[in-house]
Amino acid sequence: MKRIGIFGGSFDPPHQAHVELARTALHALALDEVRWIPAGQPWQKMASARAMTPAPHREAMVSLAIAGEPGFVLDRIEIEREGPSLTLDTVVAFQAAEPGAEWVLLIGGDQYANLHTWRHWTDLLDRVTLAVAQRPGVTREPDAAVQHRPHRAVPLPMLDISSTDIRQRVSRGLGIEHLVPPAVARYIEQNGLYREGKVH
Repeated sequence: MKRIGIFGGSFDPPHQAHVELARTALHALALDEVRWIPAGQPWQKMASARAMTPAPHREAMVSLAIAGEPGFVLDRIEIEREGPSLTLDTVVAFQAAEPGAEWVLLIGGDQYANLHTWRHWTDLLDRVTLAVAQRPGVTREPDAAVQHRPHRAVPLPMLDISSTDIRQRVSRGLGIEHLVPPAVARYIEQNGLYREGKVH
């Protein structure tokens, strides 16, 4: 049975912790591949005051971040889908296309703590194997109903990096070369992303 990791997110921008988590999951969970899925319109972020960077930029940065990494695949399914991006819709589409595969949903500890707020989360967990990666210092407990569902723990490397911090550093003119893959840092610089006063 083919085992495929589903790794979704805004990836605004993708950073070294994303890459290390995907590498760790690929080997620790014996996955055949990890599918990186940049979100189109994440329904939970649609009411956010911050406009997300346009999808073509986020897709390009993911492509640069995973270039040359064996077992990593960029999937445009949520970018191409109209309307809000729901993980359940993505999983249903994957299962229809490859009914013989096992699907492993990779999420971080912060997402795990909020999983009970996701739309149709029980249906989602009926369809996937859940793998949770804990970010250093994050100790939030999930809802009791979620906690009782089977899941695997993925040991996240000790990289306390967030996309929010990276955007803030760029806006203040600080370097990010140690936080993102070099090609991503160059892309951000060349395209003027996250600079103060610019809306992306």
